[in-house]
Amino acid sequence: MSRHLYSWLLRLLSPLLLAWMGLRAHRAGGHWEVLGARRFGWYGAAPQPQSGCVWVHAVSLGETRAAQPLIQALLARGHCVLLTHLTASGRAEGQRVYASEIAQGALRQAWLPYDFPGAVRRFLRHHQPALGVLIERELWPNLVHGAQQAGIPLVLASARLSQASLQSTLRWGGVMRQTYRGLTRVYAQSLADAQRLQQLGARDVSVSGNFKFDLLLDQDKVVRGRAFSARLERRIVAVASTREGEDADFIRALVHYLGTRPHADLSGAPILFLLIPRHPQRFEQAADQLAAAGLPYVRRSQLLSLGDGSSSALAACQEAAVLLGDTLGEMPWYYACSQVAIVGGSFAPLGGQNFIEACALGCPVIVGPHVANFQQAVADALVAGALVQVRDADHAVRQALQWLEDPAELARVGAAGQYWVGQHRGAVARVLDGIEALLPQAVI
Repeated sequence: MSRHLYSWLLRLLSPLLLAWMGLRAHRAGGHWEVLGARRFGWYGAAPQPQSGCVWVHAVSLGETRAAQPLIQALLARGHCVLLTHLTASGRAEGQRVYASEIAQGALRQAWLPYDFPGAVRRFLRHHQPALGVLIERELWPNLVHGAQQAGIPLVLASARLSQASLQSTLRWGGVMRQTYRGLTRVYAQSLADAQRLQQLGARDVSVSGNFKFDLLLDQDKVVRGRAFSARLERRIVAVASTREGEDADFIRALVHYLGTRPHADLSGAPILFLLIPRHPQRFEQAADQLAAAGLPYVRRSQLLSLGDGSSSALAACQEAAVLLGDTLGEMPWYYACSQVAIVGGSFAPLGGQNFIEACALGCPVIVGPHVANFQQAVADALVAGALVQVRDADHAVRQALQWLEDPAELARVGAAGQYWVGQHRGAVARVLDGIEALLPQAVI
């Protein structure tokens, strides 16, 4: 398939694609502007923004979080940043994390337009970035072609590509090979990723590592989380970043555990389970499932309303079996107050979720069998003794309880995780050096 044929098919199928986008927005919630003018590259009388910024595209929530170390490094070096998204969750996370930088004018946000040739041209003409950085694997044929035509270097950073994705992309034929060849430079997470990207036609590919190892933890949340755990005097197991279908499986596992043994570990200290859905639109569904299962629970938002770490908040947790994590941006708090982290997205065929943050905080990690998006990281962490992989939710809960009964092993796995993360830092510095080397070549 050629790019021109791709563009005509995109136009022909656009009513169906936009309807699908609208349905997705309805289910997910948030402010999507599916039919908004800026989604099509129309800016009306909007003032011309500052040109020459480094444009970073982070499609959704996960990529926005992954890009955070790079964006903060760019800002620290004095670069202005244009941050684009396709989903409302990614945009909302960017607004939350960079509120002060947005207010100061150092960073601005925009929707990435749909991949129509005219929309892409208008977007690039309006914003006039000096260079573009695409995070992980978000590649669109007309976007890459438009950047080439405008003389804007494009970098694919912290790039990953599974074997299944390689085979799927190859079926698109020439259009995707041309797209990958159009990238100026590619920084892959692993050697295997680099080799697969080269098979698709990518040039100037090097292995830089994964941005997620360079995460910057909110130390205030870490300190408050650990203080909360110490004052609560309960053992805590986080079931974090659960995706569709996983909440029900873990709730059944918790009901089984609570129904067949005392609600305590061997030392007699009660265990509190944290259930933290990945997306906010599923908070209420998870609450309904906990109530239907008869599990007493308290919401994290309720604790915050009582005063984080206050006596009232601690008292509210005493009779609860589960703390429902119904807040955003608090993962450092959740992991800091936990002794074990079960990381979701991996107990259903969804590719897994980021577990590196838990390792960085010394929280031993359990993942499920479905980790295609983190395959190399999981393999390396297993070798390092930083996590264990189990087959289902029930075995994950059992493994967590086993660790709680063996403090020495718990400490060993936590320390191995912290050491492993430390050994893999540096991806952001390598990519940032490459970006700055390209900036003088940019045609603005």
